[in-house]
Amino acid sequence: MVTGRELDELLAVFEGCNLFDRIVAENGALLYDPAASKSRALAPPPPPQLIDVLRKKGVPISVGRSILATVEPHEHAVLDAIRDLGLEWHVIFNKGSVMVLPAGITKATGLVPAMEELGIPLSQTIAVGDAENDHAFMRLSGVAVAVANALPSVKADADLTTLGARGDGVAELIDRIIADDLADVVPRADVHREAQGTIG
Repeated sequence: MVTGRELDELLAVFEGCNLFDRIVAENGALLYDPAASKSRALAPPPPPQLIDVLRKKGVPISVGRSILATVEPHEHAVLDAIRDLGLEWHVIFNKGSVMVLPAGITKATGLVPAMEELGIPLSQTIAVGDAENDHAFMRLSGVAVAVANALPSVKADADLTTLGARGDGVAELIDRIIADDLADVVPRADVHREAQGTIG
């Protein structure tokens, strides 16, 4: 699983974490092994001065192990604070959510070590996404899938768009994988090769 959620929140709300061999959480900043209940930071923690400034400005934030999260329209205050503090952090959107991470940290950079630990080539992965923060790991994966409720830009990056939205789209994809291993889907190899050459 590759998610923008904070790990502790995910473990609290989702009982199926043990179904996964690895979970990439915090939009690529944290790698978790459910079987061993062990996590590994893939990025540094949020700078305390950034947390302090945002709280003083009244920005509602959630603080993860590496990620800071808020909602629109607070990205303006976040960007101002990053600039004023001279930090090399960036803002990533997930529809109405705003995630703040060290520069260069994405779902794709988190996917690479997860696949290395499992011994699975990136060409054998299927990424499913719906929002801005999914572009990088969709481009890195062997097959990129957008669910029906995905943003138009995400659908444009996809090799396949499901008829169903959200979880229904994922269930539809699983049925297709079981039925014929996506035999009729031809990945846009040029996009994926380009991404694999720039990450990892």
